[in-house]
Amino acid sequence: MTKLISTILSSLVLLAFSFSGKTQTKQTPQSVNFDDYFINKTLRVDYTIAGNSDTRFVSLEQLVEEGTWSGPRKNSLNALKYGLMQYKLYDSVSNKLIYSKGFNNLFVEWETSDEAKKINRSFYEVATCPFPKKTVKFVLQRRDKSNDTFEDLMSIYVNPTDYFIKKNTTLKFPFKKVVDAGSSTEKVDIVYLAEGYTAEQMDKFHKDVKRMNDYLFERAPFKSQKSAFNIWAVASASQEQGTDIPGDHIWANTIMNSNFYTFNSARYLTTFDQKSMRDIAANVPYDHIVVLVNHERYGGGGFFNYYSITTVDNIKSKEVFVHEFGHSFGGLADEYFSSSVAVNDFYPAAVEPWEPNITNMVNFDSKWKHMITKEIPVPTPLTNKYKEALGAFEGAGYTATGMWRPMDHCIMRSLHIKQTYCPVCQEGMKKVMLYYTDK
Repeated sequence: MTKLISTILSSLVLLAFSFSGKTQTKQTPQSVNFDDYFINKTLRVDYTIAGNSDTRFVSLEQLVEEGTWSGPRKNSLNALKYGLMQYKLYDSVSNKLIYSKGFNNLFVEWETSDEAKKINRSFYEVATCPFPKKTVKFVLQRRDKSNDTFEDLMSIYVNPTDYFIKKNTTLKFPFKKVVDAGSSTEKVDIVYLAEGYTAEQMDKFHKDVKRMNDYLFERAPFKSQKSAFNIWAVASASQEQGTDIPGDHIWANTIMNSNFYTFNSARYLTTFDQKSMRDIAANVPYDHIVVLVNHERYGGGGFFNYYSITTVDNIKSKEVFVHEFGHSFGGLADEYFSSSVAVNDFYPAAVEPWEPNITNMVNFDSKWKHMITKEIPVPTPLTNKYKEALGAFEGAGYTATGMWRPMDHCIMRSLHIKQTYCPVCQEGMKKVMLYYTDK
């Protein structure tokens, strides 16, 4: 079993730490009145998660007070149960769960890679939650091998009056509210950040934001839900244009230190510099971060409830963006199975994946089985008769056998021009929209 090791930190005043290697006791979610526990600000918890394929080690880096809390207020608990990771806030007196959020990160991918079997690595990460009125317990968790429960990685007590909580750490840049649909407390706020754009290229950045955002909102389910979204753009200038391409010995001085060849995959574009990304995003209220990279190379990346990133000048950039946004916003899985990837055995055969758009039939009742009409066989053969049908087609989640997807074609599988999300992916997206708009 994976070892769980927590950090014992003693340098911060009024900050107490506790840890349990046992699975967190399940609690029945209770309704939470936001104003009883929180103020309209954001608490940011920065930490480092390190280890290898067998071991995880978490260390606190800093606590930060940021501006307006733009997340949900009624739906403050992770009711969708999406994400391989999650963090929770408990009232320190009653131990009532008052906030939780699921997410994915680079570490959970890296720990299944070949490299993780050989060396240790560390990843800087950031969690954001509403700012508490009184002392709370912050718990960071990783979904266990059963995929049903979570194991504690770190537990700390945070006193909101602690003078070690930093303020005004934002990297100040000009910003625009591109689409104003209403108050951030009632809408989903998407922020676009500039990566690899020099100060002289900001006109291009704003045009790229409009081009990519328009393309997303031409597609269901976003086309009919435009009024639910605020769109922001932060003109975060870099010293140089582009991004790092280590395989080609190209290194660019950019504001968020993005790079291709993540985990030795030539098309995998990410950034390990979460601190800079969040310092930039904090210029505005945000729920979801999109990083646009000023380059023509094909590639991108996306992590549920964390961020998505893509280049802007490739012939497939718009399709890559929509695909990666499916990961970051909707928690959608990759449906392709013939391309090489950096991860190994990412989906255990005996455990139903948490993502809404793939299944290994362990618990198909919890997925889209109810959406399939009676005349469609399950599993569904890929013949001309069923090629346009909603069913269960074998091949998904990086494997050609033992995993099924809803349709033959979906932008989570292939990036054909004008490809869109299948009905199952659209339903998954709608659930997330309702969660963020408190409906």
